[in-house]
Amino acid sequence: MLRIKSPQDLGAGIVFILIGLAGLYLGQDLRFGSAARMGPGFFPYYVSWGIVLIGLVVAGRGFAFRGPAIEPMKLRPILAVIGSMLVFGFAMDALGLVFSAVALTVVAALAQKKPNWRETLLLAAGMTAFCAVVFVWALKQPLSLFGN
Repeated sequence: MLRIKSPQDLGAGIVFILIGLAGLYLGQDLRFGSAARMGPGFFPYYVSWGIVLIGLVVAGRGFAFRGPAIEPMKLRPILAVIGSMLVFGFAMDALGLVFSAVALTVVAALAQKKPNWRETLLLAAGMTAFCAVVFVWALKQPLSLFGN
């Protein structure tokens, strides 16, 4: 009889398998083509099978190696990360890249029980400068730095 030694690996493997199977199902209507003339379904088909294979390997590790139990889900980090993305998306037009990126970092920091605000603000400044240089200056994206 198989014994589960690592519930986290087994759970992660099952998630990978489900994602791969979903990719296979959702991509079945795409034209496949051939190796010489690839259709839009060629690459997703093989990537989905690769994800299923990774899932089988990871799930197999759940039976072979000892690992930690699955921890209970914590709602605070999930809500903070999703909220930070929503704040960024909605604030981008009105406030611009600079304020939106800072807001994203600050709201995401609320995922921790006791965020280090000095570290958070330094990260926000660095990330904002990086985004401004890469997207506005180097890639010439039509993004406003300080809003409309």
